[in-house]
Amino acid sequence: MHSLIHARRAVLALALSCFAVTAFAQAQPAAKPAFQPEVGQEGKDVVWVPTAQGLVDRMLDMAKLTPQDIHYDLGSGDGRTVITAAKRGATAFGVEYNPDMVELSRRNAAKAGVGNKATFIHGDIFETDFSKATVITLFLLPELNVKLRPQILAMKPGTRVVSNSFTMGDWKSDETQSAKDDCTSYCTAYLWIVPAKVDGIWKSGKDEFKFAQEYQMVHGAVGRGGKLTPVLNGRLRGAEISFTSGGDRYAGRVSGDRIEGTVTAGGKTAPWTAVRAK
Repeated sequence: MHSLIHARRAVLALALSCFAVTAFAQAQPAAKPAFQPEVGQEGKDVVWVPTAQGLVDRMLDMAKLTPQDIHYDLGSGDGRTVITAAKRGATAFGVEYNPDMVELSRRNAAKAGVGNKATFIHGDIFETDFSKATVITLFLLPELNVKLRPQILAMKPGTRVVSNSFTMGDWKSDETQSAKDDCTSYCTAYLWIVPAKVDGIWKSGKDEFKFAQEYQMVHGAVGRGGKLTPVLNGRLRGAEISFTSGGDRYAGRVSGDRIEGTVTAGGKTAPWTAVRAK
């Protein structure tokens, strides 16, 4: 009799235990599924569309990205451009407003083995300091590129900027290329190189150089012996400047208020230095 009572108690205890476990399990919230981005999902300023890996590679090739570069991707999405830059050895940063995308990017970087080289910042691209960048990549609408343009033009001459598909308004690109492999839409990349600032008057011995600058294009005139000769084919590529005037060919490097280079006249090349007039 006692053994039967004990057996009934054991069965009752087991049943109560199973009920408690089931009730506890039912009371727990369901596990949140892992975030998966969707093409066209709404963002702060744009909808998300991933850049094809073929164009990512082309953009970084155009920028001539090296392990010495500091790369910023403004609106970094799922992190693929930043991760690719990090795989190439660069110190790479992504700025992304969507916190779920930021976490996804961090997971993707860790899986790719570049978690120590790829940093993802949850923030607004218009409120983030990216002034230390030497390479910037973008996939933003033209009006957003134009809004960023003053900040970009204030950066160090030679900074390379590459945009997927969209331009910078009236700032014409230095290069345009398209990707064909692994890319079926949004396959054009534009490269700009931040130009040095040369607008104004420069002195070189008795010569006076009056430069009028429109982004990387340079116009103006050279004053010599009371005569003015126009500046032709003037162009900046970062800190490098080149132009012709009166048949003479000038090439130099801008460093603040000083230009050092050469002038070729009559088949002879000589040193040339110009200093910005105070």
